[in-house]
Amino acid sequence: MSLSRTLVIASNVFREVIRDRVLYLVALFALFLVVCIRLLPEIAAATENKIILDVGLAAMSLLGLVIAVFVGTGLINKEIEKRTVLVLIAKPISRTEFIVGKHLGLSAVLAVLVATMTAIYMGVLSFSRIPYPALSILINSLFLFLLLSLITAVAIAFGVFTSSLLATLLTFTVYLMGSFSANLVVLGAQSKNSTVEAATQTLYLVLPDLSRLDLKNQAVYGLLPGTTQLLENAGYGVLYIVLLLAIATLIFSRREF
Repeated sequence: MSLSRTLVIASNVFREVIRDRVLYLVALFALFLVVCIRLLPEIAAATENKIILDVGLAAMSLLGLVIAVFVGTGLINKEIEKRTVLVLIAKPISRTEFIVGKHLGLSAVLAVLVATMTAIYMGVLSFSRIPYPALSILINSLFLFLLLSLITAVAIAFGVFTSSLLATLLTFTVYLMGSFSANLVVLGAQSKNSTVEAATQTLYLVLPDLSRLDLKNQAVYGLLPGTTQLLENAGYGVLYIVLLLAIATLIFSRREF
């Protein structure tokens, strides 16, 4: 795999997504924060401003998720539907470079999006004199980017062999189930049914445990896991991304155009 060709594909994806006015979501996010702070001052004061912190982090996650899913599922599928993939694979570009380049390009957009929203979030909170745990917020943003990058890999994996609509539905399903996959194991154990327990264990092993990368609830209170656990969770996310991209490449390489 050529790094230079992969980076060319990634830069093209980055420019294309930016041109689609995705970053207008940043302005929407800033407006949303200001409105929340103006409309909920009494509630925020009664709960020590935690509601503002919670809503801001949740909004960051939601906007990032929308981009990761809707853009990610169309990255490959759009090329297939428009038949432009025929031109690309006719060039000296391997399908691995094509898949990885697409993922890196959208991940770069998500990195810019998360970094910008984090800066706006902390700036608005500072301007409004709302106290917040800065280090925890920054670590949460880093893990949010990792989570969104993983969801992008899921979206690409589905997008290489299904329609955009079905890929979107499947990716949202994986996100929802992955967010609660650890709870599925607990529910399976409580059912006292060996079949249900085995099924929940299998789902937990197959689905990504997104709770490892979702730190917003702890970040609000400045109560993050220890360094060792954070590194383990980050490694888990990276490993899952690599595995998903490998699966996407394998499926894509077997498709006939």
